[in-house]
Parts: sequence; C-alpha cells; structure tokens
Amino acid sequence: MSSYVIRGARLLGADPTDIAFDGGVITAVGDGATGDVEVDGTGLVALPGLVDLHTHVREPGREDAETVLTGSRAAARGGFTCVHAMANTEPVADTAGVVEQVWRLGREGGYCDVQPVGAVTVGLQGAQLAELGAMADSAAGVRVFSDDGKCVSDAVVMRRALEYVKAFDGVIAQHAQEPRLTEGAQMNEGPLSGELGLTGWPAVAEEAIIARDVLLAEHVGSRLHVCHLSTRGSVEIVRWAKSRGIDVTAEVTPHHLLLSDDLVRGNDPIYKVNPPLRSNDDVEAVREGLADGTIDIVATDHAPHPMEDKECEWSAAAFGMLGLETALSVVQQTMVDTGRLTWAQVADKMSTKPASIGRVENQGRPLAVGEPANIVLVDPSAKRTIDPRDTASLSRNNPYSGLTLPGEVVATFLRGRPTVRDRALVEGSNA
Repeated sequence: MSSYVIRGARLLGADPTDIAFDGGVITAVGDGATGDVEVDGTGLVALPGLVDLHTHVREPGREDAETVLTGSRAAARGGFTCVHAMANTEPVADTAGVVEQVWRLGREGGYCDVQPVGAVTVGLQGAQLAELGAMADSAAGVRVFSDDGKCVSDAVVMRRALEYVKAFDGVIAQHAQEPRLTEGAQMNEGPLSGELGLTGWPAVAEEAIIARDVLLAEHVGSRLHVCHLSTRGSVEIVRWAKSRGIDVTAEVTPHHLLLSDDLVRGNDPIYKVNPPLRSNDDVEAVREGLADGTIDIVATDHAPHPMEDKECEWSAAAFGMLGLETALSVVQQTMVDTGRLTWAQVADKMSTKPASIGRVENQGRPLAVGEPANIVLVDPSAKRTIDPRDTASLSRNNPYSGLTLPGEVVATFLRGRPTVRDRALVEGSNA
C-alpha cells in the first residue's frame, strides 16, 4: 500500500492543511507531512469517512435489487466507509449465521465496512425475540437491532428487547409506525391525500410509538434509537425525552430534509417511501431538529428496488428510495449552504455520532495522528445534475433524478486505501 499526502485540503472546512497517512493510519497533519503519492486537495473539504446507520443492501435474497458488493460501491461513491446493513433480507438476519454472512461479504468486497443490524424478532414477525445474544457474540459483533420495515408494535416485546440488549450495550432501533393507524396508508395524511383520494398516513402513527418507546427506555434504563423520524411532533417528543435524560437518539433521512408531500401530486411512485414524505412544515421541523441537536444523525435509509417494483401504479409500488450516493449533497444543500450546520457539525452527524451509536470502534474517528485513515474529500463548489443511470447501485429508484445538487465526493479512503478517486487528483499512483 502506498503512503499518501493530501495537500491543502480544508480539514472539517477549516483552513487548508496537509494530511499524510501510511499503512492505514494517519501519520501527520500540518506542515511537514509527506507521502509517496500526492493528492491535490486545493478547494476540497476533508471529512472523516461517513458512517450510515441505516442501509438496505438486500443480500441475501433480493440480489436483483442490490448486493453487499454493489451497495458497498455505492456507499464508497457517497463518501461512506461504513454502513449498517438492515435485517429485512430473505432470509431475515435474525441469526448469527446470517449476520456473519453479510459481515464477511462486506469484508471480501473491501469498499466499506458492512456492519450487520440484527432483527429484534424472529422473521420480523414481532412476536418472539430473535437470537440477540448470539448475534452480539458472533464475529459480526452486532450492537444494533431493528425490525426496520416493520414496527415492534407489541409493548411487551419491545420492553423485553430493551432489557435484553443492556447486557452487551446494544441499542434497539425502532421503525416507529403504529400498524393499526397505517393500514392501507399510501402517503402523508393531509389535504393532498384527500384531494388525491389516497389513504392517509397520519403523523400520530409515528409519534405514538416514539412516545411509548421513550417511556419504555426510561423505565428499563436502556438505549433507544428512532429510525427515520419525519414529523414535527416526533421532533418535539424526542426533545422532551432528552430533556428528561432518557437515553434516546434519532435519525433523519436526506429525503425528509429536502422533499415534501407536494411531489406526490404527480403520482410518480419514485416518491413513495416509508415513512412518507411529509408537509413543508415537517420538513422545516426536522431541519431545525437536526441543527439544534434534537436529531442526532443523518442516515440514508438507502432502499433499492428493481424497476418493476417502482415503475408501476402508485398503490402497487414498493416503498423506498436510493440515498447513499446523494446524501452528502442533500445535507450540503439543506443544512450547510443555508448556514444551519458547519462542515465540522456534518462530520459529527454523519460520521462520529452514527459510529458511536452503532458502537463501531474504528470508524467515525477524528482526522488526527494515529487514527485510522478513513477519509472523504468533498468538492463543495461542484454541482451535478443527478442521472439515475450514473450509479453503482443495481437499482435506479433515485428521487433526485434531474435535480442539480451541490457538492461532489472526489475521493474516499478506507484505512488508507482509495476506494473512490478522481484520477486527476492523484499523481504518480498505481494503487
């Protein structure tokens, strides 16, 4: 492996500096940094490799939509050096054997670390706890458990899960959706759902579960993580819970930061997602919540689907959107360019905190001497028009098709090895 030095990049958006790394470890920051291969970082922002707490790679079972390898490549193109792979695969990742399979596929691919998320219940059925302890003790070292795609709606089962994971410092990541309140739901409940004649998805269906679960977490003294929070009421509940000292964290997706339910008017299933795109007021609320720290992290909920599952009538279409390759651009547009977040805060919310929540020790580390060389270089001045065909994913369900977004990842290094790079940046490298 070659040694590298990045010249003149803005570390966390601050003043330009040099960063050298060798053998997968950062060896110098500042004047005097040297390396065999020089990377011109002029005008670029250097961030720690991004960590996604919420990715669907579909393997095993739905390799027509995505595989661990293609999802990892998409992640690397988006600046991610670690993703957490959700459990709703076929078979479900509810045993040590399945999570170890996903973990090993990620290691073999080498584009990013793939940390499996274990199912909370057997088969995602919400009735019987899965092999939580066995998954935690496996080679994959699972610490995040979620039935994402389905809610752990039974309060007793949820309580038992929260109690169980305390033994190994695990966290339950809840897909907050009261099933009885969302039967047949197709889009956000509001004036537009009535106008379009689509069954509404009320905000209270999300908020009721979050309210219940933060109280359960407080009662048993356990860790709770709220997946893809999407409403103003949800933000307020999490803010209240944190004010009481409850150990709760929350995530927001890029699409809930940028897109609203107005887009559903065109009946394009590309905008069908769970939870649904919400009102403009909700969009403003989640931006506020991310800015003030109520919402801890941005997570993509990258949800690839084959063409036939999205290019059909709205009611038959699958829920979900791609997100890995565009997440940083959406955050730049909605949060950085609007002055709500600095690049240092972006690093905190897209690298440091998600790694901490997932208990991933060698990711989300600061760009400092002796730390792993997981680095992403971003050109914040670039603009790109999104073409769904230009993707490493097997799927094309990109909700930003045709939009011009700011920023572009030009290089990603995983433990000092380039997984993505613009060759024009690198001189003398044959890596």
